[in-house]
Amino acid sequence: MILEQYYIECLSHASYLIGDEASGRAVVVDPRRDVTEYLDDAERLGLTIEGVVNTHFHADFVSGHLELVDATGAWIGFGAAANTDFPIRRLEHGEHISLGEVDLEVLSTPGHTWESISLLVREGPDLPPTAVLTGDSLFIGDVGRPDLVNLGDGSNTDLARAMYRTIHRTLLNLPDSVTVMPAHGAGSSCGKNLSAELTSTIGEQRRTNPSVQPMTEQAFVALITDGQPAVPDYFAVDAAMNKTTHALLDQQRRIPELTAAELLIELDSGTTVLDARTPDDFAVGHLRGSINVGFDGRFAETGGMVADVGDRIVLITYPGEAQDAAMRLARIGSDRTVGFIDVDQGFPPELAGLVQPAAQTTAAELDELQAADAVTLVDIRNPAERDAGTIPGAVPIPLAQLRSRLVELPTDRPIVLHCAGGWRSSVAVSLLRAHGMNQVSDLVGGYNEWAERSCRNQPSVIYPHGYMTH
Repeated sequence: MILEQYYIECLSHASYLIGDEASGRAVVVDPRRDVTEYLDDAERLGLTIEGVVNTHFHADFVSGHLELVDATGAWIGFGAAANTDFPIRRLEHGEHISLGEVDLEVLSTPGHTWESISLLVREGPDLPPTAVLTGDSLFIGDVGRPDLVNLGDGSNTDLARAMYRTIHRTLLNLPDSVTVMPAHGAGSSCGKNLSAELTSTIGEQRRTNPSVQPMTEQAFVALITDGQPAVPDYFAVDAAMNKTTHALLDQQRRIPELTAAELLIELDSGTTVLDARTPDDFAVGHLRGSINVGFDGRFAETGGMVADVGDRIVLITYPGEAQDAAMRLARIGSDRTVGFIDVDQGFPPELAGLVQPAAQTTAAELDELQAADAVTLVDIRNPAERDAGTIPGAVPIPLAQLRSRLVELPTDRPIVLHCAGGWRSSVAVSLLRAHGMNQVSDLVGGYNEWAERSCRNQPSVIYPHGYMTH
């Protein structure tokens, strides 16, 4: 049996190629849009991709099922509850997909979405299961969130209850030795406590995963509906794209390098400029109106928070990063990246008049501003992060919601924004500047630096047995 995992850090996304070495038949599970790697590996391994299975309608990226069908003629499989405008194979609970000796059993595992399925993998039809591909149902360290499908319509509780049954009646009934292989890892917005580990076992999750411990259904529902990360707006767009026929991604696509004159034309026409350099370099100097989304972070997901799918985009990048950055955006459906300018030692002289530094505020300066009631402080972290500690007086607006909540921010006084360490706050501050708000700065070092300084400035207390605390 061949079972390959493909993991991309930028989206915390895992996809799989499963094949039978004897028959040469294979399926791909939860593919991304740039499908060349699956095709190349299938050819290298002597496999023919005859099916593409999506465990559910993904919201955080555009699936590559249409691209794989175009390249191979494979069928597309979804859970039986799925509805699409293209032909699909409806996979029922208990159905078996035979690749020869290798056998895939379909398990209906609703909870993240209604059509969610998992695939139980056996190396032979009469052998014990080896692995289970759980999609967004069971993660390493967590379970899938139930609120992405029906945001705001009150039915999240129904999906959470379905997830409870999925976990306790289906997945935890599998043997402890079965390898758990989910569709996402740490950093994904599809859950709140995902591990950095890419695989585990049912037995290990039974022992260590807080979300699957014995508890009442009511307690489970409360646990998984509270404290989830804010949802980026593009999630709804991608989920809809994954249900419908849409333009295929050009697998050989290359975006052009722009001259300074061409970039000026794009700026005049309102094209969004994403600066993919580090926050430190962006702070030293950047193009007026550009938004800092560092290539070294969650570039695709964050790009989807600050620009709409379908927007024209120009990239500011370090040498050699532009094509990868454009592909990362294409994975979430942003196909209109029209060009790039590489910046290493500085911007072209023709753009010098547009270059400006970014204002930053230290923790000490923030304390002075707050003492004088001369600032609005905005905490752009997610709810679970704020549970661990906050700066007094901070207004909570998660980064994913910031663009839609700009009207809540004052325009007559300075605004300081902070995240945990500074990467996301650079995104946030540049987003506000791009929308014409100029009295804004980000907190150097974020909450972590502020908390460390606060601890240093508090007097130490010595207890009788010699223990010291702050």
